[in-house]
Amino acid sequence: MALLVTNYLLLFVGSISSTLLSRYYFIHKGRSRWVSTWVQTAGFPLLLPPIYLPYYLFRSTPRRPFSHFTLPILLLSLLVGLLLGLNNLLFSWGNSYLPVSTSSLLLSSQLLFTLILSVLIVKQKVTFQNLNCVILLTLSSILLGLGSSDDRPTGLTRSNYFVGFFCTIGAGLLFALYLPVMERIYRPVNLSSRVDSYLMVMEMQLVMEAVATLLAVVGMVASGGGVEEMRRESEEVFDKGARAYWGTVIGNAATWQLCFMGTAGMVYLTSSLTGGICMTALLAMNVVGGVVVYGEEFGGVKAVSTVLCVWGFCSYVYGMYVKMKRGINNDSVTSGGEEEDGGDNGNGGGGKIQVTEMGRGDAVANTV
Repeated sequence: MALLVTNYLLLFVGSISSTLLSRYYFIHKGRSRWVSTWVQTAGFPLLLPPIYLPYYLFRSTPRRPFSHFTLPILLLSLLVGLLLGLNNLLFSWGNSYLPVSTSSLLLSSQLLFTLILSVLIVKQKVTFQNLNCVILLTLSSILLGLGSSDDRPTGLTRSNYFVGFFCTIGAGLLFALYLPVMERIYRPVNLSSRVDSYLMVMEMQLVMEAVATLLAVVGMVASGGGVEEMRRESEEVFDKGARAYWGTVIGNAATWQLCFMGTAGMVYLTSSLTGGICMTALLAMNVVGGVVVYGEEFGGVKAVSTVLCVWGFCSYVYGMYVKMKRGINNDSVTSGGEEEDGGDNGNGGGGKIQVTEMGRGDAVANTV
């Protein structure tokens, strides 16, 4: 349970902070979408200490880093890394044109596609609570798209607004594919301890992000950019000065790392659908963040969209609570019946809670 909460906190802090910092970069005349793409995964070296220190310094695990990597796992990680890099580029294009609140709510459209692809790729079961949640969150996105074309920032043309609109939708679609593919890759990871399994997930995440970063570097160089372009942009273009520029870039790289690792952890510990729903629930906080930090308008359309977003997430959480409570009660009845029968084989019911949407949530529940 502690590991699950920790990953959600990483996702919470990383999602809100990275979105606001990305928007800050563009608001203050930052203009390189390749730089914005690069910072999303450039913080992958931050994963090296938690991967290597448990074995080489703390001696808390007998497993050497990357010792359980196989060729199929490596190839899949490389492929998913390319997918992640393309997703990051689309997100950067969308975020460069749209207000934080608008882009955040548009990204909620990924949840519908996450549900569909989860059914196809990982055989996710469709229940009333997850279907109801997906419908409400998708309605939130559609409502925003139909009513917010007048919300574009000053100086932004209508055509650029719709470029940002469709790039953001495209980023949501790719991320919807990314989540169930990650779950499918993570499923065979079942080592001797939960810590070792989670460390292997981190290793796979590091490879994916390294590939996505390489893709961004190639794009920067091909477009005539690179370190020299960043230096010139920090000194001549960014209107807050070089120090603020590099602080924004470094801070963005760190917060994106929190976001991606939190996402990977949520998918591994629960499921791709639950991870997607938790991410979508944070979109409402991103909307509030855009209004508070940048003074973006919060009219009736955004208010209704935010209410639908929160309503959908709360209905899902309540459905999960009811299902988990029912599982606990059924497990108690089963254990009690075996004790009355004098059953002393095994562990008298096991104590495992089966929750369809949670995927690995039964293992999480056992640690509570």
